[in-house]
Amino acid sequence: MSPRVRSALSAVLIVLACLLTPLGALSTWAMYGIGDSGRYEETMAPLATDADVRDAIAANVTDGILREVHVRPRLQGPVNHFVRDAVRSFTETEAYRTAWEAANMAAHDAVMRALRDDSEGPVTVDLAPVTERVKRELTHGHMPLANRIPVEHTEFTVLEAEDLARFRKGFHVLEVAGFWLPVAAVVFALTGILVAVCRRRAVLATGLGTALGAALLGVAIAVGRRLTLADLPPDVSRTAAGAVYDVLTDTLRLVSWLLLALGLAVAVTALVTGVYARYRRASEALAQAPAEESTRVRA
Repeated sequence: MSPRVRSALSAVLIVLACLLTPLGALSTWAMYGIGDSGRYEETMAPLATDADVRDAIAANVTDGILREVHVRPRLQGPVNHFVRDAVRSFTETEAYRTAWEAANMAAHDAVMRALRDDSEGPVTVDLAPVTERVKRELTHGHMPLANRIPVEHTEFTVLEAEDLARFRKGFHVLEVAGFWLPVAAVVFALTGILVAVCRRRAVLATGLGTALGAALLGVAIAVGRRLTLADLPPDVSRTAAGAVYDVLTDTLRLVSWLLLALGLAVAVTALVTGVYARYRRASEALAQAPAEESTRVRA
């Protein structure tokens, strides 16, 4: 294989590796960070104590209660304030954290089950098990009248039927890409370096390309956050949604920073070793020059 062909092939492989690296990180995060029930539970648990999330829940629950309770106009302000404070106090209890965990996991399990099955129709969650857990928690806490809380089978829609088919296709792609994209990126990078005429230069290009891909991934996360918050309905708290987005993408942001640091470290190492190698060759050449001159003089 001629040097020109080797250089072209190496460049193509390295470019592919640098493109697949952020895509592989994204697909792996989506599949194993969000798709895995245990990791999802660990990720969402801290949000139960987030101030913005609790304020948003208190506001939504208060609005729901007041829609069902007819209050005279002049009493709406005091009643609203009283109900909001009561709900806000409830968000500091263990029963609330139990409800948060149960509701989140019920929705997550329902969505993942629908994505893996071929069922049609909307994805719904029955709130009866969540209510039962909260009732049991309040009863153990000796809350008055807690044992009279009705446990009714109330379903709410998590994912509409028209959106399910699209999400299912994306999910199946992620199942494959979450494993093979990172593997392909590593194989392409190693092959590109081994094929290259100048391997040090290939390592430098791989490091810089990886760092650039990681930086683009970080930019994509930030842009995705802005677009997500911009598309929210007006009745949804943007601060609470931003807190949820930040928690869900925290691992992905960490991976992007690690890839950036790794790529820069590899590039700097290749650059420094290249400079050192040129310095050694120059020093050896200078050391050989007097010896050759003396040999010619004696001759």
